[in-house]
Amino acid sequence: MPLTVFLVVILAAGLHASWNALVKTGGDPELRLALVGLVISAMMLPLCLLVPPPPAAAWPWLLGSLASHLFYYELLARAYRLGDLSQVYPVTRGLAPPVAALLAWLILGEGLEPAGVAAVVVIGLGIVALAAAGPGGSMAGRRALVPAVMNACVIGGYTICDGMGARTAGDAWSYVVWLFALDGLPFGALVLARRQGVLLRAVPLLWRPAALAGAMSLSAYALVIWAMTKAPIAYVSALRETSVVLAAWMGTRLLHEPFGRRRIACAALVALGVAALQLSRVH
Repeated sequence: MPLTVFLVVILAAGLHASWNALVKTGGDPELRLALVGLVISAMMLPLCLLVPPPPAAAWPWLLGSLASHLFYYELLARAYRLGDLSQVYPVTRGLAPPVAALLAWLILGEGLEPAGVAAVVVIGLGIVALAAAGPGGSMAGRRALVPAVMNACVIGGYTICDGMGARTAGDAWSYVVWLFALDGLPFGALVLARRQGVLLRAVPLLWRPAALAGAMSLSAYALVIWAMTKAPIAYVSALRETSVVLAAWMGTRLLHEPFGRRRIACAALVALGVAALQLSRVH
C-alpha cells in the first residue's frame, strides 16, 4: 500500500472516530445525531440533480438500508446516553464485521476461511474484555452494552443491504449519493415529531458541531472510497478499523473516561481481530 493511501485511510479513521466523539460530548446525543443526519442529507441532496437514481431493482436494498439506519441512530443515541465513547464505539464498530460476515454466510452463502473464524474468536475475546473493563458499580455502563451490541447487528444488516444495493445498482456512486441524501431524513423527522420544541431550540447551539460532524462523516467515507481505488479493498478496510483504537484513546485521554489503559488495550485487540477478518478474505 502506498504511503499516501496509508495516511489517507488513517485520516479517515480519525475523522470517523472524531465525529462520534463530537456526538458524545456536550449535549443530548439524540439531538446531535438528528442534526448530523440532516446536515449530511442537505449536503448530498443537490448531487441528486447530477446523479441518476438507482434502478428499481436496487431500491428494496436502499430502503432496507434506510430503515436499518433509523434503528442505528436510535440505538447509537441510547448507547452514548448511557455509556462512554471508549466503551460503546469499540463494541459497536468491532462487533459489526463478524455480524456482517455471519449474515453474508446465511444470506449470500459467502463462507469464512479458518483464519476468518479465528479472527472472529479474537474479536469476541476483545469485546468480552472490553465489556469487563467498565465501571463495576455503574448499571448505566452495563446497560450501554445492550444497545451497542444491538447496533452492531444493525450495522451488519445495513452493510449487507448496501453491498447488495451497490451491486444491483451497477453504479456504486449512484447508490451512495442517493443513500446519503435520504439517510438523515427519517431519523430527523422522527426526532422533530417527538421533540420538536427541543430540537428547534437546540439548532442555534448545535448546528456548528453538527455541521462539523457531518462533514467529518462524509469526508471519512469519501476518503475510504478513494483509497479503495488505489489499494486492495480488504487492506483499506482492515486499516480503517484503527478508528476503534483511536476512539478508545479519545474517550480515555480527551474525555477523561475511566479504565483508559485497559480499554485501549481491549480496543486494540478488537481492531487486530477485525483487521485479520478482513485480510482473511483475500485470496
